[in-house]
Amino acid sequence: MIFSDFFKALGQLGDARFRRVLLLGIGLTFALLFAAYAVILWLVNIFAPDVVTLPFVGEVRWVDDLLSWGSVLLMIMLSAFLMVPVASAFTSLFLDDVADAVEDRHFPTLPRAVRVPFVQALQDTLNFLGLLIVANALALILYLIFLPLGPLIFWGLNGFLLGREYFQLVAMRRIGRQGAKEMFRANLPQIWLAGALMAVPLSVPLVNLLIPILGAATFTHLFHRLNSKTPAASVV
Repeated sequence: MIFSDFFKALGQLGDARFRRVLLLGIGLTFALLFAAYAVILWLVNIFAPDVVTLPFVGEVRWVDDLLSWGSVLLMIMLSAFLMVPVASAFTSLFLDDVADAVEDRHFPTLPRAVRVPFVQALQDTLNFLGLLIVANALALILYLIFLPLGPLIFWGLNGFLLGREYFQLVAMRRIGRQGAKEMFRANLPQIWLAGALMAVPLSVPLVNLLIPILGAATFTHLFHRLNSKTPAASVV
């Protein structure tokens, strides 16, 4: 059933609202990375000495240039590490648009969902972004200790985080924040599995940029499928 949810989402990839969220997420991600690089370069230019005197060598005048080039390499590595978490977080900011597009096509009889206020959505996005970055940074230690299990750790960790965030954001539009948390706990294994399947393609360059959009759509289908089996849940 999870694969059915995914293929329904995949079939709607050409939707104009999907493309809009995709372009916004990628654009904001690159803007944030460039801003971070500008700050690093500014700090290098301020604090890097123009001349360093070394024993037996004398004056070295290219230290600041070396640090500047080093900052470029640092940002390349950071972009590879941060691109997916940042893009995923920014996509969650515009998740309402993706969920609305799915519901308009596949659940046209439903009333319009209650949209999360922008300030609250922004706060949730920043919290999610911070959690993703910190969790993945700490997981680097586990990757090094259990090197052969690195991919499984990555998929399991990000599958849980992405599944929890995206499912709850979709669900709270219909059953409120508390109802979304309760429904997540009641269906944790299935949601975690869906999140892990979403996390697997995150390791594939370029393809990984599409995954947040497909994930938001997939979890919209997943929510409605689970909710249809839960008569006690009230859909608004």
